[in-house]
Amino acid sequence: MKPENLRSKIFLDGGDARETKTYLDSLGFLDGQTTNPSLIAKNPEARKRIERGEKFSADELLGFYKDIVQEISVLIPHGSVSVEVYADRETTAEDMLAEGRKMYSWIPNAHIKLPTTAEGLKAAHQAIAENMRINMTLVFSQEQAAAVYAATRGATKGQVFLSPFVGRLDDRGENGMSLIKNILEMYKKGDGHVEVLTASVRSLDHFLYALALQSDIITTPAKILHEWHEAGMPLAGDEFNYDSKELKPLPYQELDLARDWTEFDIQHELTDVGVEKFAADWNALIQ
Repeated sequence: MKPENLRSKIFLDGGDARETKTYLDSLGFLDGQTTNPSLIAKNPEARKRIERGEKFSADELLGFYKDIVQEISVLIPHGSVSVEVYADRETTAEDMLAEGRKMYSWIPNAHIKLPTTAEGLKAAHQAIAENMRINMTLVFSQEQAAAVYAATRGATKGQVFLSPFVGRLDDRGENGMSLIKNILEMYKKGDGHVEVLTASVRSLDHFLYALALQSDIITTPAKILHEWHEAGMPLAGDEFNYDSKELKPLPYQELDLARDWTEFDIQHELTDVGVEKFAADWNALIQ
């Protein structure tokens, strides 16, 4: 069952409703789930179809995604389910909004995932004006986090998630967890309308340190949830010692959250790479 003093919400990062049910049964709870094109491409039914040489049409693939998130939504009716729009280098804010509006109608507990790019932030600003819930993904810098805060100013608590990807920063020798710490510190100066969702969790240490930092939300693959469950679902506090293994810490930046979002430097190569990877995984399923 859910630990009594657990302050962070725990999400499963996956694209298979059967896996969701398995972890609901074993943990006794889940607060939500995050999906993305790469996870949908790994869905067992999608893999079987591709192995048979039967790719999807674009409409079929969108329908397949819809069916998956609807199954997940039923399993976690009081949580959030993040659904990601298709985006590549050429996708405009209006393109994202058009697809995001469709996806938002699929289930009553959707957060629409948008990339933290210039077009994604334009879409986010309009989505908030339309009272949609959003999850700004592929975040790799404190300036991107500040821009998301500014672009969604006026949103209510729970309406906006921010997803920094810690594992992908670790992969290039930077301490991804230091970004979580920096963003949480920066957001203390704000109104609390953006919740930090620690993503790209690669280890139990990532997970436990995110608990210690009191990240609003942590999304993690089933493997890490299994490790946490096997360890007795421990809760890490101030005493937790995170071993960054000589990864380079990201310095804290003093940023003014009152600035316009367009004034922040949101360019990051890992965001560009992530957008390309998600698009490629999605396109690989289409005939």
